[in-house]
Order: sequence, then C-alpha cells, then structure tokens
Amino acid sequence: MMRSNKFQNNGGLRKIILLGLDNAGKSSIVLTLKGDRSLLSYYSLNPTKDHKITNMEIGKTQINIWDFGGQETYRDDHLKKMDEYVEGANKIIYVIDVQDYQRYDRALAYFQRALELIIDHRTDIDFSIFLHKYDPNINHQIPTIDEKVESVIKKIKEMIPSDIQYRIFKTTIHTTFEKIPVFL
Repeated sequence: MMRSNKFQNNGGLRKIILLGLDNAGKSSIVLTLKGDRSLLSYYSLNPTKDHKITNMEIGKTQINIWDFGGQETYRDDHLKKMDEYVEGANKIIYVIDVQDYQRYDRALAYFQRALELIIDHRTDIDFSIFLHKYDPNINHQIPTIDEKVESVIKKIKEMIPSDIQYRIFKTTIHTTFEKIPVFL
C-alpha cells in the first residue's frame, strides 16, 4: 500500500498528533518546531493537561500540532476518543524517551493500544516514531542505551502491520554549543 507524503504539498492545513508517555519530550518538540530557542521556555514547561493545540505556519502551510498529555490520568480518555482525534490528521508522531528505559514496556504498551485504535479508523496516516532524548554523549550516561534502543526498535517493528508505512527516528532537541569570537 503506497501513500503519498502529504507534507510535500504547498499550502493548506496539516494536522499532526503527538502521543507518548508523560515526560517523553513532546512539548519540547513543539517548542523546537516553533523555533523557540529560549532556554527559559524549556525550563518553564509544565505537564500538558489533556491536550494542547499549537498553530504555526511554515511557508504557505498552516500546521496544527495536537500535543496529548501522557499522564496516566489522560491516556485512557485519549484512547476512548482516538477516532475523533485522528479525524483530519495527516501525521501521527509517537514519542518514546530513550533515557527512561525503565518505562519502555509501558511506552510500548500505550503505543500498541493507540496504534490498534488508529488503524481501525485510518490506514492512510503517516506514522513516525521518535526515539527521543537521544542526546549528545548519551552513551556516557547509559552505557547500554544502544542495545536497549535496538530492542525497542525490534518490538515496534513486530507491532506494526506490514501494510502500514512508518519511519523511526532518533531525535534530540539539543544543539551544539557555539562560540563566536568577539575580541581577539
């Protein structure tokens, strides 16, 4: 089953849904997409309650990002209304915090439940899985992170039906420190 990449079209409205457990970094991803470079914005983030819709414009395209709170109190409600939420959606991004390896099973279980509900209603949505917080020097923080992430990737591939196209990315919001000489 081949699908076109809806994001290559110029103009129009695009709806992106961000799902994942609490503290996976979904709201930080939204800030980064908006181009917010203020560290204070990231430090002052609070957990998303229910869901938050952020509107932005890139070129001639209006983008609505639906950031769903990942706290346990909201996840079941999100799943119950998933058919409503995916209506009109062009892309689903599921975010897994790779540094929170103790909750991989919980993140994958939520992914599986959401995936089943989404594909019951729609099979034409672009799926991406962000293995997030794959930050610089992460191997020094968690020596076996690459092995753990490979295991997660294998499990994701086993969960997704073969007729559903998806992509998996290692992501980070960190940029490299830059220094510009002003006095020599």
